[in-house]
Amino acid sequence: MLDGQKILDAHAHTNAPPELYAYKAGLLSSRGYHGKGNPNISDERLAGAVKRGLDIMDSVGTDMQFLSPRPFQLIHSEKPAEIVDYFCEANNDVIARVVKSHPDRYAGVCALPHHVDEPDTKHLLGELGRCINDLGFIGCMINPDPGEGAGYTPPMDDEYWYPLYEEMVKLDVPALIHSAACKDPRESYSAHFITVESQVILNLIKPESNVFKDFPKLKIIVAHGGGSVPYQIGRWRASRFNAMKRDSALEDFDTSLKRLYFDTVLYNKESLDLLFRLVGSDRCMFGTENPGSGTSTDPVTNKQLDDTAPVINSIEWLSPQDRKNIFEDVQKKVFPRLKVK
Repeated sequence: MLDGQKILDAHAHTNAPPELYAYKAGLLSSRGYHGKGNPNISDERLAGAVKRGLDIMDSVGTDMQFLSPRPFQLIHSEKPAEIVDYFCEANNDVIARVVKSHPDRYAGVCALPHHVDEPDTKHLLGELGRCINDLGFIGCMINPDPGEGAGYTPPMDDEYWYPLYEEMVKLDVPALIHSAACKDPRESYSAHFITVESQVILNLIKPESNVFKDFPKLKIIVAHGGGSVPYQIGRWRASRFNAMKRDSALEDFDTSLKRLYFDTVLYNKESLDLLFRLVGSDRCMFGTENPGSGTSTDPVTNKQLDDTAPVINSIEWLSPQDRKNIFEDVQKKVFPRLKVK
């Protein structure tokens, strides 16, 4: 690593005490009949939860984490819509308190109150503006499937999403694409992440998509290393080559793929190596989702799977600048509102 290099974890979720999720249970039970209410999380209780996160960061050498709510908790498919709004706002308020208490260690990435059956994404703009302008957050998190495995939401190249894209560009904030819960019994929520994130990539960069033509400054980060797409790239290259025979003006698939950014939440050397080779270190940013789905001990190495900095550093061909890109520089480029002390 280069001297003075920071390790900025762009994909982390908040550590909140149980009171936040008890509040969610109350909203679900009452369906909002008793109004908005309050999670009533004391400073002392929140500080205890935050300390656990700080201890993890210190143990693995992470300087800063970008916190977003835990996606599978966000109840996007529930009704009435008001309870989705209430719980989303409560999550963002908790993150704002954490960031305020430790501004040198945390930055906020807000959840958005996605509703099902909306005609477009204008309903998301109020909370986005509140979090960016009032709470000082640096980005947002998009759930492409608020139906959580049931129902239909237009794909992300559809103009349904354009109000949100326009506001993101105006505010100069990126979005982390991260699916949420899944009600389909045939698919676990972790598998649902990969399915939905793969669909997002293939829709955003398909030949007929106009998203990056209409919004050339839009910044999209796809979680979990890009779903399955980088690891099935041969299929998508083949499809694009066939399309290029019909339209010579089309760009190849690899060029289209590099319009997106990717995190490193993959947990194994082989997949990380392939991702860096395919899209370049200038499109990848360090992320762990720690604590999260990768918080498990490998019985062979006795190491935590989501302690991924040593895994990245073990990839021999990465130059010092490649590592600096992944651990720090890409985050600073993609999150211009970020303040690193």
